[in-house]
Amino acid sequence: MDNQQELFPIAGIVFVVITLLTWGCANSQSSAEHAAETKKAVTEALANKQLRINVRTMNPVRYTSRTLSYGFYLEIKGDRLVSCLPYMGQVYQTATFSSENLNFEAPIVSYHETRPKKRLTRIELAVRTKEDTYHYLLDIYDSGTAYIRVRGQSRDSISFDGDCEV
Repeated sequence: MDNQQELFPIAGIVFVVITLLTWGCANSQSSAEHAAETKKAVTEALANKQLRINVRTMNPVRYTSRTLSYGFYLEIKGDRLVSCLPYMGQVYQTATFSSENLNFEAPIVSYHETRPKKRLTRIELAVRTKEDTYHYLLDIYDSGTAYIRVRGQSRDSISFDGDCEV
């Protein structure tokens, strides 16, 4: 009877360890599958020039970073750019039609895509609006995270962190 009582806790511990190991392997496999699916979706979006980045944080030059609420994004739709981004910084030239935010849809004037690192795609593009000419630098990782830098001719630069909608 004493041997059975000693074996039962050991068998229970072995069962728990095996269960945890199996569960851990299954989770890592599903994580790897999820990463592969995300990479495929990001790659297809880039190839089709149909990409939307939902923005999480804003990083102005002259102010501290700020977490943003839902609803700010940057979207590439073929040969057009839709920018729905907030702005904080110095505007050097203002016009009567000037907007404080970066809210517009405009044709892309120039577009250049490179792959400088294994898991990174960099897009450099420019758009011209009535208000200004903007240069966007997008770093898009295979994981779906993105970093956006915006430089206007008559404004301070600003950057954003976000995630690709896949």
